[in-house]
Amino acid sequence: MPTDAGPQQQIRFCKTADGVRLAYAIVGKGPPLIKASNWLSHVEYDWRSPVWRPYLTQLARHRTVIRYDERGCGLSDWNVADLSFESWVRDLEAVVDAVGVRRFPLLGISQGGPIAIAYAVRHPERVSHLILHGTYARGLNLRDPTSVQRVEFDALVNIIQVGWGRENPAFRQVFTSLFMPDGTPEQLRWFNDLQRVSTSPENAARLFREFAAIDVRELAPKVSCPALVLHSREDERVPYREGCVVASLIPDARFVTLESRNHLMLEGDPAMRVYMREIEEFLGREVEPAVEAIPAVAFAALTARETEILDLIARGLDNTAIAPRLQISAKTLRNHITNIFAKLGITSRSQAIVRARDAGLGRTEPTAR
Repeated sequence: MPTDAGPQQQIRFCKTADGVRLAYAIVGKGPPLIKASNWLSHVEYDWRSPVWRPYLTQLARHRTVIRYDERGCGLSDWNVADLSFESWVRDLEAVVDAVGVRRFPLLGISQGGPIAIAYAVRHPERVSHLILHGTYARGLNLRDPTSVQRVEFDALVNIIQVGWGRENPAFRQVFTSLFMPDGTPEQLRWFNDLQRVSTSPENAARLFREFAAIDVRELAPKVSCPALVLHSREDERVPYREGCVVASLIPDARFVTLESRNHLMLEGDPAMRVYMREIEEFLGREVEPAVEAIPAVAFAALTARETEILDLIARGLDNTAIAPRLQISAKTLRNHITNIFAKLGITSRSQAIVRARDAGLGRTEPTAR
């Protein structure tokens, strides 16, 4: 899918309190909208896909959309010990802190919905509006599943473990059919591939089991901001009645039925137009400022010396040129660069240059000494 037209996203990294590196992406201009992460995300791959790019482009028409890969997925760290619901909420907290926005609407899709609910209750001063789509307040194990549903759940876990990482998409097609039964052949192919590149079979199975234990039924009534709940009538991934449960638990929530079978909103689905219209009308005119200071916020932790070094790196100078210019030893310079990388949550010089130039550093030519 071509990516040279339309808005371009920026990918950045931050770290959680327990040291997990998270990737997040920023696209669009205007007031912020933050999307809680959900299963099967990859901020770089999503942006190239016919499944997510049209959706994200529409969201970013009038606002700055910020989304991220939760731990264990996408460009974020995969090898992590903690894949609990609590860790997912902390991931959202880490991204919000890294971005530095003060107050914002929060979007939660599917498993991202309970995360968004928990965050909104913990940080009511930060969340102006809550948008929930295709979500639930209770995982499968808390819905009094029938024996058939339990067998189906176990079968899906086995499918993940056996077929998730294979080149042949036959096993992954099961999940694709549940997420988007009315998808086009191109959308289905991309979503099949997304599953394989978004996470490992081991992580996918761990996450899938954790979803079944989610329970925010006691938190949902504590949501204090305006809430919009949207759900496809024939959603085959999360039953329609679960969306009704969520809306009934959140005080004064507005519930909108989407006439669709798709769990995700797709380009070409007539429900997409209703979906976007409802969100725009719900958010109305934002009073929060446009997200223009994001690069500066991320650099607040750097010392004056570290900022100076980063500026020289962004100008294209290497260590052999920077050390004598600043009259410091090569070892001291390396230590500074290590600290810079740790504070910015990056791992390479090329990432440092991109981040620095985004923030306005490195825009003058180096001069000879």
